[in-house]
Amino acid sequence: MRKFRNLVIGGIESKIFNLILIVIILLCGVFIGVTLFQRNSLTSLTAETSAKQQETTSAIISDTMNQVMRTTMDSTTGMEAQIVDDLFRSMEARVRTVADYATKIYADPDSFRTTENTVPDGPDASREGTLSTLVIWADGVDPEDPAIQEAAGLTANLSELMMSLCKSTDSDNVYIGTKDGIFLMATTTSGQWFGEDGKVKSYDTRTRPWYRQAAEAGGLVFSDLEKDANTGELCVTCAMPVYGPDGEIMAVVGSDIFLHTMEKIVREFVSDGGYAWIVNQSGHVIYSPNQDLIQINESAHAPDLRKSENADLARIVNDAMSGKTKTDVRIVNVNGYDFYMLGVPIETVGWTLFTAFPKDSVDQVEVTLLDSYDKITNDARTVYQDKSRKSSTMMQIVIVMLALAAIAGALVMGKRIVKPLNSITRRIANLKEGNLVFKMEESDRTGDEIQVLAESFASLSEKTIQYVEQVKTAAAEKERISTELHMANRIQESMLPHVFPPFPDRKEFDIYATMDPAREVGGDFYDFYLIDPDHLCIVMADVSGKGVPAALFMMISKTILQSCAMLGQSAGAILNKTNEALCSNNQTDMFVTVWLGILEISTGRLTCANAGHEYPVMFSKNGDGKFTLIKDKHGFVIGGLEQAKYKEYELQMKPGDKLFVYTDGVPEATDSSEHMFGTEQMIQTLNSVPDATPKEVLATVKEAVNEFVGNAEQFDDLTMLCLEYKGAE
Repeated sequence: MRKFRNLVIGGIESKIFNLILIVIILLCGVFIGVTLFQRNSLTSLTAETSAKQQETTSAIISDTMNQVMRTTMDSTTGMEAQIVDDLFRSMEARVRTVADYATKIYADPDSFRTTENTVPDGPDASREGTLSTLVIWADGVDPEDPAIQEAAGLTANLSELMMSLCKSTDSDNVYIGTKDGIFLMATTTSGQWFGEDGKVKSYDTRTRPWYRQAAEAGGLVFSDLEKDANTGELCVTCAMPVYGPDGEIMAVVGSDIFLHTMEKIVREFVSDGGYAWIVNQSGHVIYSPNQDLIQINESAHAPDLRKSENADLARIVNDAMSGKTKTDVRIVNVNGYDFYMLGVPIETVGWTLFTAFPKDSVDQVEVTLLDSYDKITNDARTVYQDKSRKSSTMMQIVIVMLALAAIAGALVMGKRIVKPLNSITRRIANLKEGNLVFKMEESDRTGDEIQVLAESFASLSEKTIQYVEQVKTAAAEKERISTELHMANRIQESMLPHVFPPFPDRKEFDIYATMDPAREVGGDFYDFYLIDPDHLCIVMADVSGKGVPAALFMMISKTILQSCAMLGQSAGAILNKTNEALCSNNQTDMFVTVWLGILEISTGRLTCANAGHEYPVMFSKNGDGKFTLIKDKHGFVIGGLEQAKYKEYELQMKPGDKLFVYTDGVPEATDSSEHMFGTEQMIQTLNSVPDATPKEVLATVKEAVNEFVGNAEQFDDLTMLCLEYKGAE
């Protein structure tokens, strides 16, 4: 040993000094390494979680907004069409009432000839805006002619009825034009029948389109869009001929509805950012509030939208007028802009009401929400990074200060280490869980290496407590991740149909389904949706694996299956397309078993295809009255073999028949003795409730499985679906 001033080099003092110095350096290095690792891990986890949340949020917002828009348009368009239809029904009823009364007059004129048959005066400017009746004579008709006077007197019997109908129905007008050139009208536009020269305008009803159309049709008609001879406004006329006892046409009764009246009806939908427009049976636009979107023209110049150069627009007009798009909202591009469009028939007149809503307005909601989400995320990341830098700087300062203090203490107190060594050893031995604090005593303050060692243990104790707190923080973070998995479970559940009955207006069938995941999120899923009004698609699938990867693969598979199904393809073609899509970039080697069926509602014909899934079960009410396993031919699993092809087969369902499909979680449910529930026991359970509803069937099977499993942990997802076919309406 050598002595340098007060330090014995090679002695216990220097060894303890060197030991303490090494320990401090190692502790600082470990502490810094752990701190950096945790910070980097937390930063990476936060970034990944934020990206996944943003992706999921975007998909949910997009799906939700599209669904809300389609549901809203379906409801609003149907309501608007009903209101417009009621308007035309009222108009038709008004015309029929006057025509029926006129028929009675011409059938028995003697009963209606009285001295009180006063012929109304001609137009009067002072009565403008006030409901009144007026008479206009066609050119060449002599009002003083006794025959004309007699015909006008008979027609005047309709005056009070016409006035009453206009008041009670809040109508613009109602009128009748006779074969003799007499025009009797109840209107509020008496002052508009004068020309610029102050004379009454010439008007011969027998030359008007509505008179000729009604006479040619021999019954009630609705005219195309024409200009009103009096006001010059565009209007639609409802007209009906009146015949005498000998079958000769005597007159034509009519009533107008102007475009401003239609505008009042659809104004509410227009104010919400959408547009509503009406097309008649000839494909001509009768009403449109937006001339840039859809133009209005008189019938002579109106184009037939069914033959429009815009193929998408022509297709939806043709389909809507043939009743194919009653609940089908489509995206149509008009003048470079995408619109959600839906057409609903107006039954009374055989026309169609269309509604359109700009797609950009819906997409803007998603953009705004995602921008807000990005801003919040970026702000949080900036705050975290700033605080992290400050914390790191402060920690470095603290570590340097502690290291310097420990070195100084080691140098100063190195010579006083031996005596209190046993005391320190004893107190260290007494440290235990729940009490990790090493407290300095006066005997430790020797000024030598012992005190440095004691201080080092005190510092180590403090850091250990801090580390325990960090472990607690990590546990809290784990709990947060568990909460996020719970949210993922809720999101997964929301993607599956969960509102029952799903089609309350469809009485031809009853359907119910459930899914109970074994973990927070599962890989099983079911789905059902109407491909069109007469075809119901049913899907039961099981993704390989468990947990979050299976849930993500499940959502991808579900989306691709539905997209392929909505193209209107067969069951086998749907599985072929889905398999091609999943195999094209399946780097995880995951796969999914699928049973898919398409029910033709009107006939009960069920077209099916099976991709490695469990056998379906059928109940025949008119057969043996039991549930029977259908051992169909399986294809290979979806996503496992790119060249796999799937064959389809048919089942015929009759009223009262039921279909039960499920995943392997039902027959493979295991009790504490590792015995499986089994397919045979499942069939027995189903046959115990042959007359139960689909919901009761699933509840019975679930109860039987739970009773069999007992306290054993659920091993696999439990997913079931039951369909009862009740027959076409």
